[in-house]
Amino acid sequence: MEILIHPTYFPNIAHFVAIVNAERVTFEMDDNFLKQTYRNRTYIYAANGKLLLNIPVIHTQKNRQKYRDVKISQATPWQDLHWKSLISAYNTSPFFEFYKDDLEPLFTLKTDYILDFNLKCFEVICDCLQLDINISKTKSYQKIVEDKTDFRFLVNAKTKEPQFEPYTQVFSNKHGFINNLSILDLLFNEGTNALSYLESQTLKTI
Repeated sequence: MEILIHPTYFPNIAHFVAIVNAERVTFEMDDNFLKQTYRNRTYIYAANGKLLLNIPVIHTQKNRQKYRDVKISQATPWQDLHWKSLISAYNTSPFFEFYKDDLEPLFTLKTDYILDFNLKCFEVICDCLQLDINISKTKSYQKIVEDKTDFRFLVNAKTKEPQFEPYTQVFSNKHGFINNLSILDLLFNEGTNALSYLESQTLKTI
C-alpha cells in the first residue's frame, strides 16, 4: 500500500500507524496551510492532562498560503517552552533519558519554515524508532488521488480519532489513558517497543 500523508509537528500515533504499515509513503508538499491542524501543533501528556504544544507561525495577508511558504514566528521563545514542557512531562518516563540527546538539538535549531522543521523532526524520530522509510514528495497538488491511499484527512485536528490500544503513560494513574498523542509520548514511555506497538495497531480510513 502506498499512502499520501502530511508532514506534521511530531506526528501523532495515527500518523505513524499509517506510515509504518505502508509499503511506500508520499508526503503532501503542495497544499495550502490551514489553521486548526497538526501542521504546527502536537499534544503531549502533562501532569494536568492533555497539553497542546503549538508552533507560532507568521500569517500573511493572502487568503491562501502554501504550507511550504509558511514561516515560523520567532517572536516568542517557543522552542525553549516546548522543551521545558517535555522535560516536565516526561522526565520520569522510562526512556526520556535514552532519547533526550537526540531530540534536544531540535529545540535550539533555528529554521525559517514550518515544513522544513517538521521534516527534520520526522527524520530524528525515525532514527529513534530505527525506522527506515523511503519518502517521496508531491510535486503538485491533487484533490483526488487514485494511486495512493489518502490519509491527508489525519492532519485535521477536528477529525474523529481512531482508538488505539492503551500503553503505560506517566500520569495514567491520574487521568487514565489519553489516546492518539504525539509520537513522543509513545517513544518516551515504550522506547524500543514503540515500533512493535505501531505495527500492531490498525487504522481505518473514513
